[in-house]
Amino acid sequence: MVVHTVTFAQRLQEVFGLLESDLRVQLVFTAAPHAFGSGVTQYLHELGITTVPWEEALRTEFDLALAAGSRGVHELRAPVLRVSHGAGHIKLLTDVSGLAPGEHRAPGMLSRQHLLHEGRLVPAAIAYAHERDVAELARSCPEALPAAHVVGDPCVDRITAGLPLREDYRRALGIESGQRLVVVTSTWGPASTFGRLDALLPQLLGRLPDDGYRIALLVHPNVFAGHGTWQVRGWLAGCRDRGVALVPPEADWQAPLIAADWIIGDHGSLTVYGALTQATLLLTPGPRREVSASSPTALLTAVVPVLAPGYPLAEQLEYAARLRRPGQYDEVTASLSSAPGEFHRRMRAVVYRLLGLGEPALPPLVTPPPPPPSLRQWEIPAGRGAER
Repeated sequence: MVVHTVTFAQRLQEVFGLLESDLRVQLVFTAAPHAFGSGVTQYLHELGITTVPWEEALRTEFDLALAAGSRGVHELRAPVLRVSHGAGHIKLLTDVSGLAPGEHRAPGMLSRQHLLHEGRLVPAAIAYAHERDVAELARSCPEALPAAHVVGDPCVDRITAGLPLREDYRRALGIESGQRLVVVTSTWGPASTFGRLDALLPQLLGRLPDDGYRIALLVHPNVFAGHGTWQVRGWLAGCRDRGVALVPPEADWQAPLIAADWIIGDHGSLTVYGALTQATLLLTPGPRREVSASSPTALLTAVVPVLAPGYPLAEQLEYAARLRRPGQYDEVTASLSSAPGEFHRRMRAVVYRLLGLGEPALPPLVTPPPPPPSLRQWEIPAGRGAER
C-alpha cells in the first residue's frame, strides 16, 4: 500500500479492508514522498499500521502495489494498481508545460502525464468510478484503455448505506430537537471555501441565530498538511466560543455530511457527495476554468444556487430549501458511479485477479459510516490565536 496523503489513505482504506482477513496475503505500507504527506504516518499508526521506509519499499519486490497517487510509483518493483480518489475527476491538469500546442487538457488521473513515465504506461490496472471516465481516457490517453476497470465509488456506496441512519448520526453529533446543522465543506487551494473564509466567516458567525443552528467545518486534509493544525485553528480563532466544530482531517466525514440540513461548499468532492444526502446545497463562487466540464462538479454548478455575500445567510438557507425540488440532484448523483453498490465486489475481483488468487467465498460487506463523536469534541478550542 503506497500512501501519499491522508486523503489517499482514506480511499485506500476501502481497498485494503477487503484483504485484511485473508491469511494468504500480507499487507505492507509505505508513506511515499508528497508535498501534502504530513500526517500520513500518524494516521496509519492510529489504525495500528506500521510503515516501512519508502527507500526500502523501492528496493523490495512485491506481488502488487496499490496507490491513489502517481508520484514515484514508476520506481516500484511491482505491478501497480491505481485507485481513483474523489468525486469524479474534477480538477484539470495544472502543469501544462508538457502539453503540445492544442493538446487536450484532461483531468489529472486521466492524463498522459499522470499515467505514463517516459512513454511507458505505469499502472498495470486503473480503477475508475464511471464509464464516462473510460470514454474520456480514450481521448486523453488511449494507451491506458486496456488497463482501465470501472468499479464504482466506495463513498457513494457507504453514504447510501448510511442514509437510513441519519437521525442516529444527528443524535451522536448532539443535534437537539429544533436545531439545524450547517456543514461547510472545503477543498484546498486559494479558490477553495477555506481560501475565502475571511468573506464567509462573518456570515456564519454573525448572521445565524446561535441557538437554532450548529456549524461544522469539513476542511480538506491537504489544508492541515500544508499549513499545520495549529495554524488552521489559529486562522479560525474568531470561531472560539461560538460552537463551531472543525472536523479533524483523520475523522470520517461521511456521517456529518449525511446529518446536515444544509451544505455550503466549493468545487471539491465533499460538496458533490452531499448531493447524495437529504441536505440542501449552496455553492461558494468557484474557479470554473479549473473544473472539468464533464465532471460531477460541473453538473452541480448548473442546479445549485450560489451564496451571495452581503445578504443574511439564514434567509439564503431558507430560500434555497424552498427552491429545492425532487430529483434536482439526480443527474449529479448518477454521474458519480456507473456501478452503485458494486465497488467492494468489483474492486476485490480486480485485486485478486492481479494477485493470481481466488477470492474468498464470502461477499464483501458494505458497512455504513460509523457513528461520529459529539460536535462539542471538535469545537474550536480556546488558546493562542494566529499571532506570530
